[in-house]
Amino acid sequence: MYNLVIKDLKLGINPWFLALPFFTGALMLIPGWVYFIVILYFFLISVPNIFAQFKAQNDLIFTTTLPVSRKDMVKAKVTVVVILELLHMVIAMLFGLLTIQLYPNESYFFFAPHMGFWGLCFVILAIFNIIFFPMYYKTAYKYGSATTAAITATLLFSGGVQWLGIQNSFVFETFNGSGADNIVLQITILIAGIAIFTVFTIGACIIAIKRFGRLGI
Repeated sequence: MYNLVIKDLKLGINPWFLALPFFTGALMLIPGWVYFIVILYFFLISVPNIFAQFKAQNDLIFTTTLPVSRKDMVKAKVTVVVILELLHMVIAMLFGLLTIQLYPNESYFFFAPHMGFWGLCFVILAIFNIIFFPMYYKTAYKYGSATTAAITATLLFSGGVQWLGIQNSFVFETFNGSGADNIVLQITILIAGIAIFTVFTIGACIIAIKRFGRLGI
């Protein structure tokens, strides 16, 4: 599987998509912006173009000729996407820390890039993965409907949570407040988000492996 991951990173993915997180992450420096968009750009830009490139390269046909199992083929693709997701997250978080330092007195209308916010971002990634991979591996080459469904779900979740934060003062203070109790709560949200991301991604991979195994190719 390791060699399949390296193959995709070196041959299947345009190097631009490895550099893109630095450009989208820099958008975190915009004071008081809707920071969810930084993470959503990965789904809106990178995923459709990367899987379109895999399809154009006949990656599925090529990979099936290699002495590898179908299970490893799926696990490698999921791993590559997760690597890119975490790359986007880590770089965005670093820019987020810089934003907090640059604008310590910023009055946020939307969520500030504190730890609780990043917990929600991990949930967004989890929602995308649990929808995209099982749908994609019904065929292993038609990515359009899977991408559309997964992006729609992430947009609904992020939009709904952000709207709730605007409408509900408790939610707003939870993600934008300060103090020892709030920090503990935000750390808890972050850990919960990471746990949801891990469970959903593993579940998505298991379902995708089963569906890909039933394909007659």
